[in-house]
Amino acid sequence: MDVEGKKPTNPVKAIREFCLGCVGNSSNEVKMCPSVKCPLYPFRFGKNPYRTKREMSEEQREAAAERLRKAREEARKA
Repeated sequence: MDVEGKKPTNPVKAIREFCLGCVGNSSNEVKMCPSVKCPLYPFRFGKNPYRTKREMSEEQREAAAERLRKAREEARKA
């Protein structure tokens, strides 16, 4: 779906575009939005407030670093 000729990259960005259009394309007005009962209200800044940051254990971090090292070596060989 096109929003004013733009294709948002993801649903949360589409919500941000919708909120901007709702208040006249003013970021400041989005910030001061009085419609707290709107189901899109928590997403109005273009971020998902319910998404938690992934935490990696030390073992997972080491394994990821090893995979990256191997991938870089393979890329150099090719």
